[in-house]
Amino acid sequence: MSTQSPITAIHRTFSVAPMLDWTDRHYRYFARLMSSNTLLYTEMVTTGAILHGKGDYLAYNQQEHPLALQLGGSDPKSLAQCAKLAQDYGYDEVNLNVGCPSDRVQNGRFGACLMAEPQLVAECVTAMREQVSIPVTVKTRIGIDDQDSYEFLTQFIDTVAAADCDTFIIHARKAWLSGLSPKENREIPPLDYERAYQVKRDYPHLHISVNGGITSIEQAKQHLAHLDGVMVGREAYQNPYLLADVDSQLTGVDKIAPTRDQVVELMLPYIEQHLASGGRLNHISRHMLGLYQGLPGARAWRRHLSEQAHKPGAGIDVMRQAQALMREQASFVSQHSMD
Repeated sequence: MSTQSPITAIHRTFSVAPMLDWTDRHYRYFARLMSSNTLLYTEMVTTGAILHGKGDYLAYNQQEHPLALQLGGSDPKSLAQCAKLAQDYGYDEVNLNVGCPSDRVQNGRFGACLMAEPQLVAECVTAMREQVSIPVTVKTRIGIDDQDSYEFLTQFIDTVAAADCDTFIIHARKAWLSGLSPKENREIPPLDYERAYQVKRDYPHLHISVNGGITSIEQAKQHLAHLDGVMVGREAYQNPYLLADVDSQLTGVDKIAPTRDQVVELMLPYIEQHLASGGRLNHISRHMLGLYQGLPGARAWRRHLSEQAHKPGAGIDVMRQAQALMREQASFVSQHSMD
């Protein structure tokens, strides 16, 4: 844990979205091995959990920087307290969730339903900014329910930007607050990237990133022709080696990314440390299932880790066995494809 203000340079060109149960500290350590410049986000953490929960909800590894904390809440005072704690811990950014549509979030009066209360969001941003020197940003949707006009979105941005928020991540779908599950809200409402492009044209002084449905570096490049940044969610988790091309292709860093096998080797000391502290292999290996996505033998890798890593006593030998089975399957496929 750091108690100093961060000095990490934030590259907002490419980021990985906050995803509940996915972007925990183990995933973020793994992701950082493949990209130095990707901005990583925590899972959304509620102010109540931080201020009143048991356990350290702000813990992370120093290697994860640049790192943003995403907060869920709507009470300016509580958000300000949490933002101050985040800065004390050394986070590089605090982000307010105005995009999550789940019932639990609505009952707590935060997430996407806050789009209908832009003045409250502005008050929250002001309260946080008064406590910290790190950036305070907002992740939002393009609309909620039947309030999905461009005017509705720009009224929200006008109000929040007036509170000195200059960075918005726009999930280019509206959210249905009733009738759709959170999963359906990530898939059913149609994507409208042009809406995000128009925001950037109308607010050139603001930093605008887009989120939703982006699955490749090439798609990211297309969006970056119109916007300041892209945020990738599920694809960065299910196909994590996508991150290996970010630094060289999107942020102009001339470096050779580690191979997939090298990433596994780099993870082993971290895994051993986790095991030595009483953790289980699957706490980490579950985030690595997609590392070989698209390659021959990837199924054998996934299957072995899925079946063995949760067992008591499972260690790095399970990782080695998964690699061996993967190579064996790949060799079998290669031989039969030549027959």
